[in-house]
Amino acid sequence: MSGPVEIVLIVAAVAYLMVRRMIGEPAQAKQMLILPAVLSVVGLSTLSGEVKTPASMAFLVGTAAISVVLGILRGTSVRITRRDGTAFVRYTALTVALWVANIVVKVGVNLALDAFDPHDAGGVSNSLLLTLGLGILAEGLVVLYRALRAGHQVMWTQGSDGAPAKTSPLLDNIQRNLTGRTAEWNTQSERDMSNGDTRQARRNLVP
Repeated sequence: MSGPVEIVLIVAAVAYLMVRRMIGEPAQAKQMLILPAVLSVVGLSTLSGEVKTPASMAFLVGTAAISVVLGILRGTSVRITRRDGTAFVRYTALTVALWVANIVVKVGVNLALDAFDPHDAGGVSNSLLLTLGLGILAEGLVVLYRALRAGHQVMWTQGSDGAPAKTSPLLDNIQRNLTGRTAEWNTQSERDMSNGDTRQARRNLVP
């Protein structure tokens, strides 16, 4: 089972993330992708040898899937605006509610497994870091996709000591592709609407 120190550190990290994003902050791809990926890998390594039965594996996969789904929903609920030329993200009340739901589900699953099979509960309880990392990663991917598709500039990471923000050629290329496709869809939609109006006008002229 996760030690008290680990739990305190995880809770503090989540609280810090929530406070920063409730206030609002520039979108940083490195923070949204690398950090949760590291948490997921570390969490997976701590589970080595802990999940030994089909029941514990099923509970682990289930909680991980729920965390990912809730992370995706959080990503869609985050408010994205433009500030100083770059994407600016802020948590909404719905985002916070989904975080609370994520924590309640995780605790509830652990309690349910403990009642079902106390022997397996210890292994699954160690999955907190893994499920947390996967959820934050899913949230970050959705937020970045939305920001890039909307045409907002997304920095890779903020510069330190007044240095300019660092950008990513990969993100810039993805943004060009996304915005290009969106423009094509809008143009095609306008053509379809125009053609539809033309056909309707012709039908109105027919006696």
